[in-house]
Amino acid sequence: MYPKKRSSEKAAQEMIDLMAEAGQENAWDRLDQQSPQCGFGKQGVCCRICTMGPCRISKKAPLGVCGADADTIVARNFLRAVACGVSAHSDHGRAVAEVFIAGAKGEAPDYGVKDPEKLHRIAKEFGVETKDKSDKEIALAVGEIALAEFGKSHGNQLMVKRAPKPRKQIWEKTGVTPRAIDREVVEAMHRSTMGVDQDYKSLLLHATRTALADGWGGAMLASDLQDIMFGSPTPGIGNINLGVLQKDQVNVIVHGHEPILSEMIVAASQDPELIKKAEEVGAKGINIAGICCTANELLSRHGVSIAGNFLCQELAIATGAVDMMAVDVQCVMQGLQKIAACYHTKLFTTADKAKIPGVEHIPIQEDCALKTAKELIVKAIDNFKNRGEVHIPDDKQAAVTGFTNESIKYMLGGKFRASYRPLNDNIMNGKIRGIAAIVGCSNPKVPMDYTHVELAKELIKNNVLVLTTGCASIACGKQALLNPKEALKLAGPGLREVCETVGIPPVLACGSCVDNSRLLVAASEIVAEGGLGEDLSELPLAGACLESISEKALAIGQYFVASGVMVVFAKELFPYLGSDNVTDYLLKDIEQEFGGHWALESDPAKAAQLMLAHIESKRDALGINEETERKLYTMEERRSLEL
Repeated sequence: MYPKKRSSEKAAQEMIDLMAEAGQENAWDRLDQQSPQCGFGKQGVCCRICTMGPCRISKKAPLGVCGADADTIVARNFLRAVACGVSAHSDHGRAVAEVFIAGAKGEAPDYGVKDPEKLHRIAKEFGVETKDKSDKEIALAVGEIALAEFGKSHGNQLMVKRAPKPRKQIWEKTGVTPRAIDREVVEAMHRSTMGVDQDYKSLLLHATRTALADGWGGAMLASDLQDIMFGSPTPGIGNINLGVLQKDQVNVIVHGHEPILSEMIVAASQDPELIKKAEEVGAKGINIAGICCTANELLSRHGVSIAGNFLCQELAIATGAVDMMAVDVQCVMQGLQKIAACYHTKLFTTADKAKIPGVEHIPIQEDCALKTAKELIVKAIDNFKNRGEVHIPDDKQAAVTGFTNESIKYMLGGKFRASYRPLNDNIMNGKIRGIAAIVGCSNPKVPMDYTHVELAKELIKNNVLVLTTGCASIACGKQALLNPKEALKLAGPGLREVCETVGIPPVLACGSCVDNSRLLVAASEIVAEGGLGEDLSELPLAGACLESISEKALAIGQYFVASGVMVVFAKELFPYLGSDNVTDYLLKDIEQEFGGHWALESDPAKAAQLMLAHIESKRDALGINEETERKLYTMEERRSLEL
């Protein structure tokens, strides 16, 4: 067992060693037990859709029992993975919409409107009349329109109109403009059923339409409604890594993705009576920390510390300092139950759709959410006295997070002239070569955080502004790339000059994985600002996901590709290469239809070179790499210029 092969950062290495000494199992150990993994599954040529199978495609047996070939089977598997990823993010959005409506009706009194400005802006976008109406009345109308997007019987997703006109025309021409989110997912499952769609191109085209229903639908709605309900994130400073746990305080960890739970936990932890109760049992206070995407939500809105990303969830409990962990949905390991039993940690599930055998379930219900959160905090306080030996790594790093489309525009231009103009200008003059999005998880097949961090370093060194979300943000934060003082030392001179002038790090943390839609909105506004083409596919922009675990990553990648962006994915984590035709389409032919494509590369240095080459090709096509002669205007010429 070699900790440095399992993680690239010290705190995790320390805890992996500690768990090994104690004989405790973690995700890396379970991966070893699963090796070697199925080669058919790794290529996507295993089909379990009907009971005539399972069928495996090989040279000896090139067809399944029904006659399906590798093209059909791989395309069906890809479509189903995208549909599952869309279901995860969009069901998150649906849950938020339902609580949003309940809050507006007064049925969920602990939830309200914390960003009325954005509420009114979205209301205008939705065509909601706001004159002489209260915020609750407006919120109710907005919420009902948002909820209808999931199952409406007619029309397309409302958020699609945010895309540039040429992009919408491409989607209309290719027949992939997304309709109701539920309809696209249901049709994806139907199409991929045995005996239905057997044309790999047709299957992959619907994968595109399904993915777009998330990126320009469910996920986008989730981000906007959360901003209105919990407050839009603003740039602020917090701390990241296991060192944020406190030996002398009651430590509560929230883990998952929906801030419906974590927002209430934070509010409950600030109750004076509960703080007093914690002091009575010998603690100096209540310390809240996050794991995974809910951690990004809390840091960006409240400055609450992040204990770690996906692979840190078991390591955090192994410190012996976690008095309670409350989980909701997505990326929650079932192995938490076993490791919590080795310590005093109380583990609770809170979402009815996400239970774990042997773990107590305490649902967060919208009509009494804060009351339930307080009950959970009390259980953590009561458990403080049961601690055994505590081992908390010293490592933690200051980070600036909370960047959104709105906050970036504000920082670039101020309240009364918020604009992307300074960013566009600095891309055109070459100080910033382009923009890269780094997203994804942490996978035990890859040294934790290594690819995210090394890729980001290589890009900022070459004057590329990096935007991150999800566990990739946390990875960069743990290793100082979200700390302006440290990260700017690694940035190229042009990028560094711009970032120092504006007051931002060269790597901008933009929220949780559901917030990838923020990047699409920002890119669309960059196009609208002018000077960098008419469509998203013309921007010097690239995306990457070199560490993934979830089908959500496939859905995200596909909606970025369909939006005109090149996406680099780790080859070992892309189990859909068992068909040459499907591979050629996703890596090459899809670009002819949508302007974006997938690229496969696992090495972060090589991935960076692919992205840099792509960015430079876009700059060449825009003509902004050409040296232009400086023109000195006469006074008469200046007067003739149009404002």
